[in-house]
Amino acid sequence: MTMKEKKEKLELQGWSDLPTELLESITSSLTLDDNVRASVVCKRWHSVAISVRVVNRSPWLMYFPNCANSHECVDPSIRKKGNLYEFYDPSLRKTHFIVLPEMNGCRVCYTKDGWLLLYKPRSHQLFFLNPFTREVIKLPTFELNLHVVAFSCAPTSTSCMLLTVKDIGPQTVAVSTCHPGASEWVTVNYQHHLPFPFYIGIMNKFVFCNGLFFCLSSNDWLGVFDPLERTWNVLAVPPPKCTGKLLKDWWKGKYMTEHRGKILLIYACSRIANPIVFKLDQRNMVWEQMKTLDGVTFFASFLSSHSRTDLSGLMKNNVYFPKVRNPGKHCISYSFDNCRYYPSKQCRDLGAHYSPENLWIEPPYDFTSFT
Repeated sequence: MTMKEKKEKLELQGWSDLPTELLESITSSLTLDDNVRASVVCKRWHSVAISVRVVNRSPWLMYFPNCANSHECVDPSIRKKGNLYEFYDPSLRKTHFIVLPEMNGCRVCYTKDGWLLLYKPRSHQLFFLNPFTREVIKLPTFELNLHVVAFSCAPTSTSCMLLTVKDIGPQTVAVSTCHPGASEWVTVNYQHHLPFPFYIGIMNKFVFCNGLFFCLSSNDWLGVFDPLERTWNVLAVPPPKCTGKLLKDWWKGKYMTEHRGKILLIYACSRIANPIVFKLDQRNMVWEQMKTLDGVTFFASFLSSHSRTDLSGLMKNNVYFPKVRNPGKHCISYSFDNCRYYPSKQCRDLGAHYSPENLWIEPPYDFTSFT
């Protein structure tokens, strides 16, 4: 073949003739929606797009024994033990049941990467529990008295760190750190010059993001702890403005999470019908209200919240609250696309959102063995 013929053949080639490796590289970087669009171009693009398509999994909602949403279809002999926990998958609207005697007498402090941080008040014992594998990792004892506590990643990681913060004065906090395998906790008192109070009963609002711990105070100021530099600061970021009159239990309707390196704050605490989502602009030190979620789905709970993209079906652009109405049918959620709650009667019922005994947790990769 002459050079001229080779050149003419190359000019006649279209997008469908791209090498498979290049097509895989392109389609694997697309969002779920764009991947689906690419898959209808032709049969070859369809096979490549399907091979690299990733649909994220939503977290599961974990229920505690004796909650009002318990199913009546469970074996009564199991329920009487008080060790039965329910895990609701909102994407499939299916509930799984697990008996966890390890949690007897424990308080859940935090959850991340599929692990629970548990605390026994009587013995001051702290330990990690994976409810799906039943693996337990013990920690040094520590008296959690009006502390908020979190950890950075799964305790099986060498970079896992635990952090507690306690308000001990008008401008002083005690920060304690630990890691799996340590023999004791390390506590240091830090001074700050901005208001940072914790109220009794305020649930955790901790986020680990970009290597830093962010902690939201009861008056919505942000404290930041750097575990490498071991420094504590309160950011000079004025709290976001919430339109509408605050409800009596306003603190119950606030949730904090992170998404792709950004700190997000969800307000569902005023008498306006719709939740508000704010994004922290650290460059200008302000909270920006988000008009759209851009395909992100939030799963809000008091013991850590989660964000997801590329979820299937109608779950995009929603905030899912930690409670189920009509067990096994649907979670309470708010759609930013349709500007309404589901079910619709929950729009002004703050109590419908407030379920501190429930939490969102990362599901196991293989859950075919669960009932």
